[in-house]
Amino acid sequence: MSDATAIEQSRIIDHPMHNRAQSLLPLKVSSLSYSIRQRALLHNIDLELTISGITAILGHNGAGKSLLLRLLHGLIAPTSGTVLWHDRAVAELEVRKKQAMVFQKPFVLRRSVAANIDYVLALRHAASRDTRDKLLRDANLLDKAKQSATSLSGGEQQRLAIARALATDPSVIFLDEPTASMDPAATAAIEQQLQSVNRQGIKIILVTHDIAQARRLADDIVFLHQGAIAEHTPAEEFFARAHSTAAQHYLDGQL
Repeated sequence: MSDATAIEQSRIIDHPMHNRAQSLLPLKVSSLSYSIRQRALLHNIDLELTISGITAILGHNGAGKSLLLRLLHGLIAPTSGTVLWHDRAVAELEVRKKQAMVFQKPFVLRRSVAANIDYVLALRHAASRDTRDKLLRDANLLDKAKQSATSLSGGEQQRLAIARALATDPSVIFLDEPTASMDPAATAAIEQQLQSVNRQGIKIILVTHDIAQARRLADDIVFLHQGAIAEHTPAEEFFARAHSTAAQHYLDGQL
């Protein structure tokens, strides 16, 4: 099921920066497929995202979640079909510049926490101590600014990776299981950071295996099953009564 109208009506972000993601939205995916050696990993994906909320992509192992994320971000090209951001191809430079991605395993530069942010700001010719300190403050890392980034805990490194992604000034940020294998405290800190990011009007598209996390964060759910979208539903509706049998089995722990 795909009901963009119901999703849009289900939540309106009341924030002075709520239009930030609208420079890239709507996202329209049509007949998207991806194959390797004639084996279809994703097939006939149709998807539309219209609101600058948090979209969670759920599904069993091997359903194609991370692959879909990379296709939406333009890291890989589809075998067929299109990905359009505000009617522009994902490969266009101006589209790519407004997107950022954070992977499951955080990657930090072998320099100070502050220098990790400074490096990205310098690439944008936007070096600013105030901007850097705000990003670190929002990540609850300002007190560790002079510390080596590699000495941080796993959760702190992931918060730094998210802050560094935000230093690119994105309209959309993709996250691929950002709290995998983290303890509850680290997970909670990252979720708080993501909620703050979303309040700034930045669209978040999140892959997670954590159903409870999706309940806490998501505005809408894209559920993948065997390389296809089984349903796209407002989160509250999805968790109250999933429409597809596959999704219901997934929520019941049968997948």
